[in-house]
Amino acid sequence: MFTVIQTGGKQYLVTPGEELKIEKLPQSETGKKVIFKEVLLAFDPQEKTVKIGTPFLKGAQVKGEITAVGKGEKTIIFKYRAKKRYHKKQGHRQPFCQVKITEIKV
Repeated sequence: MFTVIQTGGKQYLVTPGEELKIEKLPQSETGKKVIFKEVLLAFDPQEKTVKIGTPFLKGAQVKGEITAVGKGEKTIIFKYRAKKRYHKKQGHRQPFCQVKITEIKV
């Protein structure tokens, strides 16, 4: 079964057993269970059925477990103005949660 969930302002195509990196969830700790209730679409290839939400499927949920919490690679932001003696260097590391999908319930 495939589903499309929405979290952190982004949409993800997930299957059971898959691990994905998402935006950091509030109060996230390693080993904690999470439930995603914003399911947009569900597809079952065995029965060849598609369920589409308006905008979300009622009663559908995807369960997962947080396997890691951390920060991503550093991104360098460098601003420069020619002939003005202006430059500014800044770095950013985006926090993330790595989630393993355990169950899909439609």
